[in-house]
Amino acid sequence: MRALSVIAAISGLYDLVVGASLLLLTGQMAALFGVVPPVPPIFGDLNGIFLIAIGIGYWFPSRDPVRYRAYLWVMGPLLKGAGALAFVLDYVFRGSPASFLLFAASDGTLALLTLVALVAAGSTRADRPRSR
Repeated sequence: MRALSVIAAISGLYDLVVGASLLLLTGQMAALFGVVPPVPPIFGDLNGIFLIAIGIGYWFPSRDPVRYRAYLWVMGPLLKGAGALAFVLDYVFRGSPASFLLFAASDGTLALLTLVALVAAGSTRADRPRSR
């Protein structure tokens, strides 16, 4: 379970940093990745707020990965995996900047690490007998 705690902490920190950067350094982030800032700005703000909320949410499984295992499944393999795929598909079919593939690589890596750790950790709490 230690691996899940560490991966949750890293994923949470990653989402907090990216979210805060999108929210507070919108222009700099856009310039760094070779795109114009979002128009209207609320789109960038909402993405930043969304990532910060997810990052905060990772605090729970970083402390108790067994209890918050479902959060790890949803935010790790599902959301980060889908995000990585979306970045790759957007690059291939819509011509987004190659720099966006950095997000595909980082999200994809975290999704894969989370998936491997979840599978290695074994059965979920739902599979275990409940004590009352």
